[in-house]
Amino acid sequence: MNKKQILWQQLGNGVLVAAVIVLLGFVSVRFKAELDWTANKRNTLTDASVQLLDSLTGPVTFYVFAPSGADTRRAVEQDLGKYLREKKDIRIEYVDPSVSPQKVREFNINFIGEVVVEYQGRRENLRATTEQSITTALQRLSYSGEQFVVFLEGHGERAITGQGPASYARFAQALRDKGLKVQSLNLVQNPAIPDNTSVLVIASPTAKLFDGEVELIREYVKNGGNLLWLADPDFPAGIEPLAQDLGIEWQNGYAILPEYQLLGTGHPGFFAAIGYPPNPVTRGLDLVTLFPLVRSIAGSGAEGWTLQPMLKTSDAAWLETGNIEAGTVALDEGDIRGPLNIGVTLTRSYTPPAPDKTAGEAADAAASDAAAKAKPEAARPQRVVLVGDADFLADAYIGELGNQQLGLNIVQWLASRDAQLNIDVKAAPDTMLYLPGWATMTISVIFVLLLPLSLLGFGVARWAVRRRR
Repeated sequence: MNKKQILWQQLGNGVLVAAVIVLLGFVSVRFKAELDWTANKRNTLTDASVQLLDSLTGPVTFYVFAPSGADTRRAVEQDLGKYLREKKDIRIEYVDPSVSPQKVREFNINFIGEVVVEYQGRRENLRATTEQSITTALQRLSYSGEQFVVFLEGHGERAITGQGPASYARFAQALRDKGLKVQSLNLVQNPAIPDNTSVLVIASPTAKLFDGEVELIREYVKNGGNLLWLADPDFPAGIEPLAQDLGIEWQNGYAILPEYQLLGTGHPGFFAAIGYPPNPVTRGLDLVTLFPLVRSIAGSGAEGWTLQPMLKTSDAAWLETGNIEAGTVALDEGDIRGPLNIGVTLTRSYTPPAPDKTAGEAADAAASDAAAKAKPEAARPQRVVLVGDADFLADAYIGELGNQQLGLNIVQWLASRDAQLNIDVKAAPDTMLYLPGWATMTISVIFVLLLPLSLLGFGVARWAVRRRR
């Protein structure tokens, strides 16, 4: 083979190599492949999250409130990247809080780096961007059913319209932002609780209800209705027959918290919840909640009901049965020693009654046959929440600390919007190293004592050898 042939062969090889490089570059741009080689696939969404994303028919937008160049943006991008790979119509929008203060107020942003997820006009603020937080928030936002939260009115209860420190207007709007329908109900004008009521709210009436209204509410609860009952200590709780049905008692008086000076609440009757008993409503809630002037709840629940404390004072607290404005309060005879239950949840399994057989007998044969074949309705959970204060959700206090979040947790739990997906993010076995005590001591001796002494000895020996030369 002469030199000319060798030159042409080398030139052809170069062209082929260049063509291969170009083709590889073209393929890498047009096609993308990702492999998760981490232990337990911790950088990949679980099957439950993927199924939820597949069920979302519209686009999802994440608003990240952080200044440009902040480390928060990079961390959020990494967490949201797993969702972007599964759903192409997810959009991330960055908002600089210093440039868009109006949007900060509109989205109720509390800290730099907060993320808001929006789906079909409904929003939820995220305090973390873990898979559990994002997926459960998307699950709540995916509810599109007509779930009505009905507020009782006509007896001095907290109004969901209008303005004023005692109004529930802000809380009602927060519920609407979660996709819930909110309406008020006057049982004098409309003597029936709507069938589509998901949660009935009794927000501390200041006047006595008519006996007929009480019976309507009792019948609603008897037939499996979910209830949120708030009762300030300033007014009689009323509706005593309903309290007896539930197996509880509203205790008259004001809860006194001796640690108020340490907590800085400014008033011995202001209860600051800095921890919560085990309860599904407060699970994962790490925010302090503030309750101005609260009463306590006694009782263990009626037969068939399970009572769980939700808000509980310390052992040092007590229920002051006298006038707290008369002077210095003290634990006297007649007062109730703590700990006090300020809020409780009641749950039971409710099975709807079977259809009336007489109605089937009066119908024609075909209808009777269909009724006979119809399966009875399955049992479902019924839920009630009782809190000895209504002020914590009023416009004057809902913005304090975690009050709004607790209120939303309560209503969403009552509306059975708490069904969590089985998001089991397995821990990687290679992120933690556990050593027995003897191994830790051995490593410490080697690296803290023997290794430094060995290096020092080697240096001294080298110095001595060079001096002899």
